Amino acid sequence: MRFADKLFFAMTALMTMIFTIFGIWIMTSFFQELLDRELEQGSVESQMFQYVFEMAYKGVPEEYGGEYALRWAAESAIGNLAGDGKNYYVFTEDYEPAYGTFTASQAAIREGLVGIQKQLNEEKGYGSRVVVQGKAYYLLSSCRSMNGGKVLYLAVCKDISSIYQYREVLMKQYRFVLALLLVTGTALIFLLSRYITRPIANLNRTAKQIAEGNLTKRNHNNAQDEIGELSRNFNQMADALVERVKEKELEARQQEDFTAAFAHELKTPLTSIIGYADMLGTIQMSEAEKSEAAYYIFTQGKRLESLSHKLLELVSLDKAPLVKKPINTRELEENIRNTMRPVFKQKQINGKVILEKGKIYGDKDLLLSLLYNLLDNASKAVEPGGFILLKGTKLAEGYEFKVVDNGRGIPREEIERITEAFYMVDKSRSRKEGGAGIGMALCKKIVQCHDGKLQIDSKPGEGTVIKISIPEKE
Repeated sequence: MRFADKLFFAMTALMTMIFTIFGIWIMTSFFQELLDRELEQGSVESQMFQYVFEMAYKGVPEEYGGEYALRWAAESAIGNLAGDGKNYYVFTEDYEPAYGTFTASQAAIREGLVGIQKQLNEEKGYGSRVVVQGKAYYLLSSCRSMNGGKVLYLAVCKDISSIYQYREVLMKQYRFVLALLLVTGTALIFLLSRYITRPIANLNRTAKQIAEGNLTKRNHNNAQDEIGELSRNFNQMADALVERVKEKELEARQQEDFTAAFAHELKTPLTSIIGYADMLGTIQMSEAEKSEAAYYIFTQGKRLESLSHKLLELVSLDKAPLVKKPINTRELEENIRNTMRPVFKQKQINGKVILEKGKIYGDKDLLLSLLYNLLDNASKAVEPGGFILLKGTKLAEGYEFKVVDNGRGIPREEIERITEAFYMVDKSRSRKEGGAGIGMALCKKIVQCHDGKLQIDSKPGEGTVIKISIPEKE
């Protein structure tokens, strides 16, 4: 059963119960108020009957006898009080009728007197009871009176059927009104339950579409309530899920690219090594040809060695914790300048290394490897006659390295991927210059190990600026 149906049936049942209980309580209270009013009035009339009867009884001379006095007092009292649909009766101590015109049956009145016997025998001597005869209802009000040494019960009987009939009319009217309210309320509750649960149904459809693969689907509910908040949280969850899926897809693609590139990088030098080695063993060659074959075998073997060292270095950075020590930037500047001077001279590049005096906390060998790789990449991108600048600046919160060149530059869409292992912007040119596409991945790892930031800005045909900021030691 859907939540909207559960809400509909629950609210309908609650509405029915509330209206029914409230209606019964109102009808009962109203009827009881009318009945209590009649009971109170009956008690007053009973007391009045007793007073008039006893006064008339006392006014009869004793020589007339008790029977005459009883008859005279009853006729006198009833004659003075009769009217308005009320009937007056006189009963003996044994509840036998002595005088009166009986509208209700004597048996019914007698039964009513027996029912209120306890009240009549109390000190007040008054009591009331509703007597039912067929479809008629009578209010019997009685009192106990002592006259001439005899106990008499004086009763007033009044037809109150109209009250019960009025109650029946009200009940019929209320049942009609209740039925009308239930029909109208049920229709409104049905619409209201659908309206309230519609955002939940929309959210459910959105979740189903996302589960079926439509990752761009979102729920648009800007209500400032719990469901609106749930919708916004759901959208945030979906966005996070999409980002996670994209990350996983990127990781899978990077792993595939890594595997393919690694296999290709191994295939090229191995093919050369195997080919030249086979030629040395199977073909008669001159000394010059042997020397050339040995040279190719050596250079390709060195390339494989360099590739393995870089891969080991890239993997080892994630394994061992980095031990940071203070490093004088002057030492770095001298080491880098001496190492890169022959490279700049050979490639006819105008290269400068200027590091502002300061201290850096980190691993010296890793930082040198970082700067060597950046300068080596820049030298491969710069044509003869170009320039490369390595500048170091001391900042308030750390130290910044900046490598600037006027080389080929990097396309905007390639910048985010150049730090992936084996990724090369120009693969043919990189391999020709001895690159394997691991240098920038290694640089990124080294910067991360030093809690630094790597920023790359480049424009094709204009050059590249790489900024590396290393924070101070905490």
